[in-house]
Amino acid sequence: TRYEVAILPWGATEAHNYHLPYATDTIQCDHIAAEAASRAWSAGAKTIVLPTVPFGVQTGQLDIPLCLNLNPSTQFAVLSDMVANVEAAGIPRLLVLNGHGGNDFKQMIRELQPRTEVFLCTLNWYQVLDPRQWFDEPGDHAGEMETSLMMHVAPNLVSPLSEAGDGREKSARVAAFREGWAWAPRQWTSVSSDTGVGNPARSTPVKGADFLDALADRIAGFLVELSASDPNNLYGD
Repeated sequence: TRYEVAILPWGATEAHNYHLPYATDTIQCDHIAAEAASRAWSAGAKTIVLPTVPFGVQTGQLDIPLCLNLNPSTQFAVLSDMVANVEAAGIPRLLVLNGHGGNDFKQMIRELQPRTEVFLCTLNWYQVLDPRQWFDEPGDHAGEMETSLMMHVAPNLVSPLSEAGDGREKSARVAAFREGWAWAPRQWTSVSSDTGVGNPARSTPVKGADFLDALADRIAGFLVELSASDPNNLYGD
């Protein structure tokens, strides 16, 4: 098969409150990639999903046992090798589908793009839709959105919600950080007592299924459009 788009899902291995597995980001990203690619394939786009990378940037969680950190410089080396593999396979486009907030591939792609004939792009699946249409309190980490998704795609790996913490986030004392117009990496154990940010109490598998359906549809639409695009002629009047 002459594939038009390769998808590289990229997750993480980190604590997700007390009720979700460390592999949450990886499982979600893997499932979303497969579902979106399947729908794109049905619409005529020749997509291939690569194995999901299970390690992400965890420099703010080094004091939490078994939160497995991959430094950005290491990620860049891994991504460079994967781009070379995709190019050798003759696939003209690569999407890095990111499922972890600590990962950021934009600067890596800026550096890699001049070195390869493969068109590179990335998206964070959790920013594709406004989750407030599906969830009362989506949350930032192991909250209602992520918990509902996991209840749908991997219910056997979700512990009872009675075991979960409330995911209360402590506010930054510096106003600019609190208001979001300045940024610094969060020291996770200083932000949350249970490693969650967002209350999972209202999570349901039905909410997760409905959200995944809409999410996969939108990403599939992007994949179809991307596969038909000319990377050398992306802009017009």
